[in-house]
Amino acid sequence: MSHSEPTSDSAPFLSDDSEVEGPEEQGGAAAEGRQPQEESPSGVSSVRALLTVLILCYINLLNYMDRFTVAGVLPDIEHYFQIDDGTSGLLQTVFICSYMFLAPLFGYLGDRYNRKIIMSFGISFWSLVTLASSYTPKEHFWALLLTRGLVGVGEASYSTIAPTIIADLYVKGKRTTMLSIFYFAIPVGSGLGYIVGSQVSNAAKNWHWALRVTPALGLVAVLLLLFVVKEPKRGAIEAQQDHHLDRTSWLTDLLALSKNYSFVLSTFGFTAVAFVTGSLALWAPTFLLRKGITPAAARRDHLIFGIITCVTGVLGVASGVQVSRQLRKKTSRADPLVCAAGLLLSAPFLYLAIVFAEASTIATYVFIFFGETFLSMNWAIVADILLYVVVPTRRSTAEALQIVISHLLGDAGSPYLIGVVSDSLKKTDSFLWQFRSLQLSLLLCSFVAVVGGAFFLATALFIEQDRHRAENYDPTGETHRAAPIVVPKSGRSTRVPVSSVLI
Repeated sequence: MSHSEPTSDSAPFLSDDSEVEGPEEQGGAAAEGRQPQEESPSGVSSVRALLTVLILCYINLLNYMDRFTVAGVLPDIEHYFQIDDGTSGLLQTVFICSYMFLAPLFGYLGDRYNRKIIMSFGISFWSLVTLASSYTPKEHFWALLLTRGLVGVGEASYSTIAPTIIADLYVKGKRTTMLSIFYFAIPVGSGLGYIVGSQVSNAAKNWHWALRVTPALGLVAVLLLLFVVKEPKRGAIEAQQDHHLDRTSWLTDLLALSKNYSFVLSTFGFTAVAFVTGSLALWAPTFLLRKGITPAAARRDHLIFGIITCVTGVLGVASGVQVSRQLRKKTSRADPLVCAAGLLLSAPFLYLAIVFAEASTIATYVFIFFGETFLSMNWAIVADILLYVVVPTRRSTAEALQIVISHLLGDAGSPYLIGVVSDSLKKTDSFLWQFRSLQLSLLLCSFVAVVGGAFFLATALFIEQDRHRAENYDPTGETHRAAPIVVPKSGRSTRVPVSSVLI
């Protein structure tokens, strides 16, 4: 078998043969006499690969923009439906629950079938359901909960798959760079969600219009995905020449991932990040509003908070990647150490931001700025850790499992938990106690950030051996690894696996 044959598994269902193996690979001797315009082993040209990353980044931005538009108009929703903090916290919880429970299904499909088609379906569904949610009448809050839950179906189809496409286009340093570009969209999209939600609602004098912005942009995303993005070959860009990356059963994949300590511990560390960001994303704008400011000042604070979220996200992701790159020159454990430092440093700043909220608005924004910057250092690095400690044929499943765990124990329940604790701490229904009770409940975020930092420190103990195991993965020896035998080579002895000499 020649090395020009694809090492990835071509999908028999929902696959496009023209995207698996192009005619360029059939070039003869005539092509050898001139400078070849080589395609990557992934089967995607460098220009198209860059366009693919930019399109995925655009879709990720829409993903988070849509997710946090609700947070930007949450006080209006509470007033419109006459609901309390605990009930409004369910809006985020039902979305995250459907998102995390469907993630394993899309992870399974993403490891086996055409990822571009799966994502196109998911984004179309998400856009339609988001548009439908904007027509919810006042008497049917349950309908808004239902549609927000269904939005998670579309987002699960995208979030589990998109990082694996980037992993199949780039390796090593370039992969880290492209992942950082992809994850810039999380804080930027979140910040735009606050800004667009509050500003569109204010301009239209109706919060429903805030939910009608992202569906139109989602249609553009689907068209770009279908006509520009090309499905890369799974694992071809990093596959070893003497090994084929064959699929294994889903249970085998789960068992292997459960024994991957770096994956498990970094997932628990990322769960803490999800808990904190989920709580702050939904409740921080409302918390600032309850300081007793005027509606005009509230809109200004929403704008400021959105801008801070955008800027700190870009700074945090970029600084995290750069610090990690520099530290890698000194230790191969750099990535989990940077993640741990980010969470541990964010904890005191978030605590101070919450405590000083009543005394000084400026001090609150300064502490939020530093707290969110340190918190954002984790996004791209955690994704990179997963991709280099897990073999290519299990990455979508690993992404899905990480989504389930981090959201189940993180931001699926944290907004609701913060709301319930806030309601339970209210001694009276005065405006002061509405602020004070939410302030006390948000202090839980600092404690969780410290716990997450401890998980990343534990990840550093196993990262080297797990990365080495993934890079030297031998699918023929996973269930039973043959003992090496001695084979003479040019008068000398060399030890090789049995599988490599059997024909």
